[in-house]
Amino acid sequence: MISNAMKSKMQAGEPVVGVFVSIESPTTVELLALGGVDFVVVDSEHNPISPNEAANMYRAAEALNVPALTRIGENTQQVISKFMDAGSVGVMMPMINTGDDAKRLVSYTKYPPIGRRGLAGVRANHYGMSESLADYCAAANKATCVVAQIETLEGVENADAIIATEGVDVVFLGPTDLSVALGVHGQGKHEKVLKVIEDLTKKIVEAGKVSGTIARSPEDYGYWRDRGMGFFLTGANTLLGAATSAYVQGVHAVEEGR
Repeated sequence: MISNAMKSKMQAGEPVVGVFVSIESPTTVELLALGGVDFVVVDSEHNPISPNEAANMYRAAEALNVPALTRIGENTQQVISKFMDAGSVGVMMPMINTGDDAKRLVSYTKYPPIGRRGLAGVRANHYGMSESLADYCAAANKATCVVAQIETLEGVENADAIIATEGVDVVFLGPTDLSVALGVHGQGKHEKVLKVIEDLTKKIVEAGKVSGTIARSPEDYGYWRDRGMGFFLTGANTLLGAATSAYVQGVHAVEEGR
């Protein structure tokens, strides 16, 4: 039976912390899961990860009872279906700019009567061998997490409609793309970016939804947690690079002290 501990935790009002995985590596997923993350997001938006490669990453996450979502760069039914059928328990969609964009995302991610996702015996439902497909559809609609990203001026202007979309669980506010939209490229902590994220977070929380953003450090997490956010992500590449740099700098410091 499909389940999603991360979604259950959010519904209980608890924060969740996850990691973008942009490396086509089940081992990386295993290490992150063993490290204690609440979930992982297989990032196929900015990386050439196919549904076939993602399936093995989902297997690694499932083995350690960690939910695996997928950031998909194309809001179309056929593309979303391939990742969902391979075993993703949720979709994170960038560039949601209108309420219609958000409605289509929910529709493509959920089975009828909520949406229009197509049904077949696939890896996600154990090829129909473990339970009835009817029971799977009901469980999948409950467990699947839908994350809509607002990261453009159009998205900010239409935020009310996006936030109000039934079936959207999390509204994720992307600081990097918002910085570009606001003319302060790459400055995710610029006051313009922070104000937009803080203002939208208030709306999201008031609507009973979960607000999310990037938290590259515990300090970032604390800042946004104090402002009502509950869904946090950093990147596996960021963690790997930072740990490597700290180790190498430490070795150099020891060497200089010899």
